[in-house]
Amino acid sequence: MWQSSPQGSLYDYVKVASFSIGPDGLIDQWSSRAAELFGLSARDVRGKDPLGVFVPPEFRAKGYRKLSEILDGNEWTGLVPYLLPPGADTGEDPSGDATGDAGGGPRRDGGRRGHGLAEVYVMPSETDQGERGAVCIVVDVRALRRIETDLASSQAIFGQSPFGFILFSTNLTVRRVNERFATVFGGSASDHRGRSASDYLSTGEADRLDAALRRVLDTGDPVVEFKLNGVTPCGGERRHWSLNLYRVGVGVGSGRTLGVAAVATDVTQRHIAAHEAASTRRNLALLNEASARIGNSLDLETTARELLGVAVPNFCDLASVDLYQSLLTGEEAPPGRWAASADESGGGTARLRRVAFASAVSDGPLSGPGDPHDGYVSPEVGAVHRFPFGSHSAVALRSAQVQSIPGGQGSLLQSTLAVPMVAHDTVVGLVQFARAKGSEPFGDRDRALAVELAARAAVCIDNARLYRREHERALILQRSLLPPGDPEAAGLDIACRYLPGNAATEVGGDWFDVIELPGHRTALVVGDVMGRGLRAAVAMGELRTAVRTLALLDLEPAEVLGALDEIASGLGTPNGAQQASRVAHKARDADLAEVYLATCVYAVYDPVTRRCTFANAGHPPPVLVEPGEKALLLDVPPGVPLGVGGEPFEQVEVELSENSLLALYTDGLVESRDQTLEEGLGAFRASLAHAERPLEDVADHVLSTLETSHGQDDIALLMARIQGLPADAVGDWRMPREPRSVGRAREYARAQLIAWDLEPLVDTVELLVSELVTNAMRYGEGEIRLRLLRDRTLVCEVWDAGLVQPRRRRARDTDEGGRGLQLVGMLSSAWGSRRTPRGKTVWFELALPGSASAAEPTVEQLLSMF
Repeated sequence: MWQSSPQGSLYDYVKVASFSIGPDGLIDQWSSRAAELFGLSARDVRGKDPLGVFVPPEFRAKGYRKLSEILDGNEWTGLVPYLLPPGADTGEDPSGDATGDAGGGPRRDGGRRGHGLAEVYVMPSETDQGERGAVCIVVDVRALRRIETDLASSQAIFGQSPFGFILFSTNLTVRRVNERFATVFGGSASDHRGRSASDYLSTGEADRLDAALRRVLDTGDPVVEFKLNGVTPCGGERRHWSLNLYRVGVGVGSGRTLGVAAVATDVTQRHIAAHEAASTRRNLALLNEASARIGNSLDLETTARELLGVAVPNFCDLASVDLYQSLLTGEEAPPGRWAASADESGGGTARLRRVAFASAVSDGPLSGPGDPHDGYVSPEVGAVHRFPFGSHSAVALRSAQVQSIPGGQGSLLQSTLAVPMVAHDTVVGLVQFARAKGSEPFGDRDRALAVELAARAAVCIDNARLYRREHERALILQRSLLPPGDPEAAGLDIACRYLPGNAATEVGGDWFDVIELPGHRTALVVGDVMGRGLRAAVAMGELRTAVRTLALLDLEPAEVLGALDEIASGLGTPNGAQQASRVAHKARDADLAEVYLATCVYAVYDPVTRRCTFANAGHPPPVLVEPGEKALLLDVPPGVPLGVGGEPFEQVEVELSENSLLALYTDGLVESRDQTLEEGLGAFRASLAHAERPLEDVADHVLSTLETSHGQDDIALLMARIQGLPADAVGDWRMPREPRSVGRAREYARAQLIAWDLEPLVDTVELLVSELVTNAMRYGEGEIRLRLLRDRTLVCEVWDAGLVQPRRRRARDTDEGGRGLQLVGMLSSAWGSRRTPRGKTVWFELALPGSASAAEPTVEQLLSMF
């Protein structure tokens, strides 16, 4: 069938020239290919000697002999040197080797034309007259050498290359493969001819490769680093390849396309290394994230949730955390203790509580990864449970070693890692990491990462446990030092509130106190030790004890704060306040961590006069709400905090209206990170707009109105409504310093007690009043004053201008006197003396009839006086 050969055939590469020689030995026909090869046109050579036209002179003698033989009718094939056209390439290899060599291979002689080498096939011919001629077929040896080189290169690729080579035809079937490919996929190279990609790869991978081959065929654009993976039939292991695809054709321009060539490189080891490197980077990133996210809270449950937030889904698909119940409840028993008996433990571990669970699987378990053992069911979050004794989880808790739990039959989970949470050689709980089927199984690196994540979380959880234990102990200590229940005081209605900071902040040193003083007076105290933790709580306890001791000495408020300042200065030194005062000049070298500073406001209220004396040591000012008025800040000189030293304290006296409200508080109520002190004081005053309501309701309203949920600091609030003693509850008489005043004092006392319906106390009061007035006459000075006060108890006071305080002593058997104060102490509930601005006051207190503390002295007590 006659048809034209497509462009790009072999004859386009091997250019065949022809010419003919007549009977006379001269050129009579000259083809265009000959003109192209020799650089001479037909007009230039026709009728000329062929040897003289293109053969170098030094080779012509031998050529004439061959030419005569040819004209005699002999065929001949051989190599003939020829003159290259001017400027033509000699065909020399860049390495220095000529592409052809036949005695006089291509070369240049000085400035003359270079020599080429042609292979000539001479066939005898005959004219119409019977004369002999010749037809010559000429092929440039350079073209042949190039073809030989290309064939050798092709053979090297197919036979010697370490890379797999595949030639796909235009219908995407294998046209040819090399030996390397056949070695990997089995059989000989010829066995693979006609196969398709689906014969080597899975459906998905084969479709990807076919699509890439079609794209290269259609566009001619090569594809580089095309990744494939599959299982080889020889080794049965999964391999990874990288393919470079390019279109193959003959000719240039619109030449014929043969197909697509693929050079395949086995990158399995590179893939494994890259996977391991990526895994290492992922693990490092996870650890870095864990360092940043786990342990930001001092709450145990929050720390467990932070661990799962890091692990799911970056490390696993499901995870859960179980902590020992004893750890969560704050028991002193070490976590991980096994129950003493099978009945107690149910044959399993100590009790644990599931505190956190996370899942990235929509249809996965709702509570956590299970441990298939004797029907064990994974508990819900918050549930208390035990792992069966022989389960993998129980083994992990006992041995403190990671245990791998295979997925059960029909389970969505592929495998689970049960990792004990170990902190300071103590197991505090168990975390389980699980991966669903279809995910990559856990490897050795994953096990190591799981242990590291669990260990970091365990340390944070243990630290949170220790902190919470210290926080609870400090809180218990602090609460034990606060007044129990609702304090009571004469002439005051009192409401108090104490709110500790949240679990994330250490307990502070806030405190308040209500101290009963002689004469139905009351001391109101609110203070705040700077600092947090047990140290602050202990310092607060010491200062509170000191305040109560100083208050019982009936010192003025400014004197109380002055003495407290010295005590606070000595708290941080080994030998107390005296040592602190001696080394005050060395304060610059002192350790600031041992400096105790505190603020305090101390107020003494007298219900008879409704006057209150205030002294302040760097504390927020008291707030007073008069009936029908707005709340105002009392102008009390602030002074310096306790422990600073060197500055005296001032006191002010304020007369309070009936039913007015007095509020003392700590800075946690009015100051936080989000609120300045001025803003907080304004909000506090505004919350007291309806102070006429019941005092408990006012206190609750203040805490609910102000921003008290921040938990940044403790809050102490002490509120008192001024009641005052009614006039009919006070008996007050002044008497001259003379003997008959003793009898008159008894008469005043008897009449007042009868008016108060306190006849059972008349005899006792007469006796004790007589004793105190007599002492005032004998040892005192100036006018004598007798005052009776009735409230929850009966108080009797005898005033005089003398400064000498009475001193109780035990009388000897031979002494006629000295038993008066003993009698006072025996018959009264309490007695004492205090200084006044104009002398002293001696007082005693009696329980009212019918009260639990009212009791007559026994005979033994009376006889002990003698």
